[in-house]
Amino acid sequence: MTRSARPLPARHLRPPMGWNSWDCYGTTVTEEEVLANAEFMREHLLPRGWDTVVVDIQWYEPTARAHGYNPDAPLVLDDHGRQLPAPNRFPSAVAGAGFGPLAERVHGMGLRFGLHIMRGIPRRAVEAKLPVFGTEYTAADVADTDSVCPWNSDNYGLNHDHPGAQAYYDAQVAQFADWGVDFVKADDMLFPYHEREIAAYARAIERSGRPIELSLSPGTDMSVARLDHLREHATMWRVCDDLWDRWEDVEAQFARMARWAPWQGQPGWADADMLPLGHIGIRAERGEDRHSRLTRPEQVSLLTLWLISRSPLMMGGDLPTSPPETIELLTNDEALDVLWHSTGNREVLRERDLVLWTAGDSDGRTRYAAVFSLTGEERRFEVPLGSIGAGPGDRIREVWTRTDTAYDGHRLVAELPAHGAALYRLGEDGSRE
Repeated sequence: MTRSARPLPARHLRPPMGWNSWDCYGTTVTEEEVLANAEFMREHLLPRGWDTVVVDIQWYEPTARAHGYNPDAPLVLDDHGRQLPAPNRFPSAVAGAGFGPLAERVHGMGLRFGLHIMRGIPRRAVEAKLPVFGTEYTAADVADTDSVCPWNSDNYGLNHDHPGAQAYYDAQVAQFADWGVDFVKADDMLFPYHEREIAAYARAIERSGRPIELSLSPGTDMSVARLDHLREHATMWRVCDDLWDRWEDVEAQFARMARWAPWQGQPGWADADMLPLGHIGIRAERGEDRHSRLTRPEQVSLLTLWLISRSPLMMGGDLPTSPPETIELLTNDEALDVLWHSTGNREVLRERDLVLWTAGDSDGRTRYAAVFSLTGEERRFEVPLGSIGAGPGDRIREVWTRTDTAYDGHRLVAELPAHGAALYRLGEDGSRE
């Protein structure tokens, strides 16, 4: 496996990349499992830009289980209604240490530490009228009990006409900052679009004094009309509901990412959701313990679309127990160059079963093209060179197979398997060997 000669752009100039515990462990991930994935990432993926480890939902729920949520769960809270890691799952969090020790170990590997949080304030804090840190208010004073998440019963929303609402978020994020959190995935923010909650959370991050990236989800029915507000307050935002290892979920992303691609880049990234690849479903919300049900060509298509549309990449499978061929896909330097260095990315054709994307490169010389087949059978596609911005003298290299591609000077022939894709580098220097 070769290393790209090109340095990675600064973090703020490229989409976030990392691992998230949701697809493999759902609500139940443990400290040991987080550390195992962090160690694997340090050893195999960090040099290729994968640098963030995210503990997903209900890390504060000691009775968490696979396949759903417990009603009226006994959340672990401090005296001010802020969530604390469940010590039966995160033993280093005992005696009020929170995620500080775990974050320190992750940072010691050269990685960043992230966590998931639900919008609002815990219902148990409201029922107990716990005081909001630094104020004379209680959780009952600042909650909006009419604002609830339709799929999780942990929290109420906050009443942002009340000054104590911002104070609660300020105190919560200040605690995260004290722990060393670098990334927060804030859930139940976008469907419907909770404009004031998003702004309040971003304000709390700014007040914390720590440069924490904010990820918003889920993104059902997301509109580009929200772009300015999203860019002002978040690093990344989902554009779909949860995506799983089904081709229909992947296919639906073509139209969404075509809509968002023209606006990708600093200061923010539309997120096509996590990568349900490798070993997933171990104790997840959906499905049993399994390897991704996407075929190899479908996995290549998924990654090609995420790369050419410059989506953040968050691996959902358990890294240590995923097959080597999955890790090979995640560490293909020539493919990752498209994520890091491409510009002007856009869909240029969608005709029956054929989808074409093109992009330039920040070097001003190189171009990229992606050819996708949406049909469920093997198909031969003849693509005119002009459709992908190629000239008759260009070297054309397919980056997944790391091979140069012959053509007749007029058209490129792509023999694609069912739901397959090819990703090409175009130019006088078609390779990064």
